[in-house]
Amino acid sequence: MDNQNASTEIPAAAETLLALMHAQAEVARLSEREQLFSSLLVSVNAVLWAFDWQTQRMIYVSPAYERIFGRSAGLLLADFGEWRDSIYPDDLDYAERSLSEVLEKGSIEDREYRIIRADGQVRWLSDKCFVSHQAEHGQRLIVVGIAEDITEKKQLEDELQRLATTDVLTQSSNRRHFFECAQREFEQARLQGTPMAFLLLDVDDFKLVNDTYGHQEGDTVLQRIAECGRKTLRRGDLFGRIGGEEFAAVFPGCAPEMAKQIAERLQREIQRLSFQCNDKTFGITASQGLTNLGSHDQSLEALYARADAAMYQAKRQGKNQIVLV
Repeated sequence: MDNQNASTEIPAAAETLLALMHAQAEVARLSEREQLFSSLLVSVNAVLWAFDWQTQRMIYVSPAYERIFGRSAGLLLADFGEWRDSIYPDDLDYAERSLSEVLEKGSIEDREYRIIRADGQVRWLSDKCFVSHQAEHGQRLIVVGIAEDITEKKQLEDELQRLATTDVLTQSSNRRHFFECAQREFEQARLQGTPMAFLLLDVDDFKLVNDTYGHQEGDTVLQRIAECGRKTLRRGDLFGRIGGEEFAAVFPGCAPEMAKQIAERLQREIQRLSFQCNDKTFGITASQGLTNLGSHDQSLEALYARADAAMYQAKRQGKNQIVLV
C-alpha cells in the first residue's frame, strides 16, 4: 500500500514541477515581450496617449512626450491643464474644438497645431485621435491618439511655398503670385464697393545700366527698387516684380488721392537711390502708370491695360514721372 502511494505522489510532484516550469517560462516570455514593447515605445518618435473623457485626465502618455514637448509626463498625468498650457495660444481654440469633434466623428486624422516647449521653442504637431472601442461596450469613454512632430515638414512646405510665390532676385511677389492676389483684391473691391488702385512701374533706361555697369549691378538696382516698394507701401498693399525691370502694385481700399501720394512717395524714394560701380556713382529713375478701379471695370485686365498704357505715356513724355488715368 505504501509503495502505491509513493508511486502516485511522484507523478503528481512531477506535474506540479512541470506546471511551475511552464509558469516561469510564461512569466519570462511575458517579461521579455514587455521589455520589447517598452523599448519600442522609447524608440518611437511620436507621442502615444490615452485620455479619459469623463474625468478629463490623461491616463497614459508614452516616453516620447518628454522629448517632443520638453515637459514632464508626470505633471501631465497629474493635471490635463498641462496640455492646454503647452498649446500655442492662437491654436488653442482649434486644438480643443477638434478634440471634441472626435466624439461625433469617431476619429480625427487631420489635426495640426503648434506647441510651445518648456524651452520656448515652437513646434508643429500632427495629432491624430480616435475613440477607443471600450466606449462601444458601455465602458469608459477613452480617446487615444498619436502625436508626431512635423516641424521640419512644415518648414519645407513654407519654403516651397515661398519659392513658388517669390521672385528669387528681389524677394517680392513673382508675376503669377502677384496677379493671383491682385485678382482676389479686385473681386473683393467689386463685391464690397470699395476703392482700389493699380500701379505699374518700369525702371528707365535699364538696358543702359546693364550695358554700362554690368548685369550684377543691374540686379542690385532691381533689389533696391523692391526695397523701396516694401518701405513705401502700406501694410496690406501688394507689390511684385512682373517682368524684367517692371514692377506692379495694388492698393486695396485706397482712394485715388491717397494712391497718388503713395506713388509720389515711391517715386521720390527711387530718385534718392545712389549706386557706385568702379569709382562711378549713378542714380536711376522710373516711369509709373496709375489707375483706379471704376464702376465700369469688369476685370482686373482692364485696370492692368490702363496702367500699362499710362506707364508708356510717361515714357513718351520724358520718363521719370507718374501718369494718372
